[in-house]
Amino acid sequence: MLAEWAVSLMESMGGVGAAVVVGLDNLFPPIPSELVLPLAGFSASKGVFSLPAALFWTTLGSVAGAVVVYFAGMLLGRTRTRALVARIPLVRVADFDRTEAWFTRHGTKAVFFGRMVPLFRSFISLPAGVERMNLPKFLVLTTLGSLIWNTLFVSAGYLLGENWHRVEAYAGIFQKLVLVAVAAAVVLFVVTRLRQRSKGDPEATAVLPRVKR
Repeated sequence: MLAEWAVSLMESMGGVGAAVVVGLDNLFPPIPSELVLPLAGFSASKGVFSLPAALFWTTLGSVAGAVVVYFAGMLLGRTRTRALVARIPLVRVADFDRTEAWFTRHGTKAVFFGRMVPLFRSFISLPAGVERMNLPKFLVLTTLGSLIWNTLFVSAGYLLGENWHRVEAYAGIFQKLVLVAVAAAVVLFVVTRLRQRSKGDPEATAVLPRVKR
């Protein structure tokens, strides 16, 4: 069971174990951060490490995982990245395409806020790497976004203690609401651009314009 494995790793490796578990959320999206982060808080409540240490190590793991994904996108390019995403179990290419559309639309803001959106947080580093976003800026935005997201769930797990699993239930509802809202926003954006293009708007010749860097 994922929860038992994660707790065992944190107990044996301490903060490093927490960083490894959280980092895997970026490398293997089906591992939900909404589950592993409260586990880090739960481990802190048991005295495995302190709450500040839990926040430090989980954020370090998030950033490290995001950097790996960033360089993967940079080295592979868009076509090979999509092909790689298609091979990840339980992940659809459409998930990457929606994230890329969001990055194209919002640029640097997408990296910061993307770290706080379920599923998108695992993919947002790919288009950032493909577009070769400024690395120092990427690191700052990823760290800040990850710290906010991690603080929310790690603190919840710490306060709930043995009842940490309740966080996952509420997070599941939150995740569905966020994904529906994001999907609706993307659809609205595409429909609007297509209508503009059909009316001959010269600025709407591409549905997904490139970001100015």
